[in-house]
Amino acid sequence: MEQYLQWLAEGLLALSWWKLLLIGLMTTHVTIVAVTVYLHRCQTHRSLPLRPLVAHCFRFWLWLTTGMVTREWVAVHRCHHAHCESEKDPHSPVVVGINQVLWRGAELYRDATCGPGLVDRYGGGGPADWLERRIYGRYTWQGVGLLLLIELVLFGARGLTLWACQMMWIPFLAAGVVNGLGHYAGYRNYDCKEAATNIVPVGLLIGGEELHNNHHTFPTSAKFSVRWFELDIGWAYISLLRWLRLATLRRPPQRLMRCAGQFVPTPATLKLVLGNRAILMRELTVLTLDVFRNERTGLAQLSPHEALAQTKRLLRRAPCRLTGAQKVALELVIVHSARLNTMHVARQALEKLWERSPATQEELLTVLQNWCVDAERSGPRPLQRFARQLASYG
Repeated sequence: MEQYLQWLAEGLLALSWWKLLLIGLMTTHVTIVAVTVYLHRCQTHRSLPLRPLVAHCFRFWLWLTTGMVTREWVAVHRCHHAHCESEKDPHSPVVVGINQVLWRGAELYRDATCGPGLVDRYGGGGPADWLERRIYGRYTWQGVGLLLLIELVLFGARGLTLWACQMMWIPFLAAGVVNGLGHYAGYRNYDCKEAATNIVPVGLLIGGEELHNNHHTFPTSAKFSVRWFELDIGWAYISLLRWLRLATLRRPPQRLMRCAGQFVPTPATLKLVLGNRAILMRELTVLTLDVFRNERTGLAQLSPHEALAQTKRLLRRAPCRLTGAQKVALELVIVHSARLNTMHVARQALEKLWERSPATQEELLTVLQNWCVDAERSGPRPLQRFARQLASYG
């Protein structure tokens, strides 16, 4: 009887609490990796084809530990990108509030999958084999039920606590923290149209999903980190899979390479500029802020401190993202500095380049060439250097 009670309490393995904690951290981390590598980067954005065996291992693990259906998860996330921060967004804290997304993120996912036609419209391209149709997609809760039985047998009553933590891990961290705080608090490398933020620069706990602003700026990139101090552990696992030849990159990043002796933009330059628009706009924004700092002493004699503080914030924004009132407030300050005004006008002109979607490649190239000529002719030295550098890409 005593042995039976001991088995009920500790299970077959009778592990100490710290070993059980280690198992919990390891299993939840594998689940996070499966979500970010398989569901998000591979299935949703198609940036990372995986070998069938690797993909199925991820799929089985997600069925066992979360009960999530690949096609449904993909559909909800694609809908999120298509209608971000609007009424059609399944989980936008801008629309429904941060508390709703943070604490009811998983419920918002389930509600979205019940929407008429959402899965059919956005869930295409996912696995549709016999296992998906007959097992994973049909018996969604039986996987987590099987996990509960396994952990009760191995770890006894403490296995129930472990299982409960595993069940809360993804709903809170992925559905709640990433979709909630990732559109509410943090820093922004790029002023994309969505409210997405980077929660923290080191993406360890949630597999790199913490770098949400970077992801929304480059949604088809398999790598979420962009700056030297940022870490995307999901990319580390992807690099390991690539080294083992178990994964490939569908869209390798286009690097901005300079061509010696090239002073006029070419069609190759245009392609690189359009593909790296966010990076280039950020570089130009940093240069504009440098000019603002140099001009601040002179501007302080003509504008109050509050106006200068607001100007700095507005210069960080993409010009197209400014409201009418913000544009007026910005112009009231920068009109007193010819150098700063020229930098801002150049940003506006370059931004219009990728707004000309109906234009032909020849027309866009002409616009880019004229921009470089104007920037070198009339711009401050930082703008001239930027224009020469941009023209040399190819």
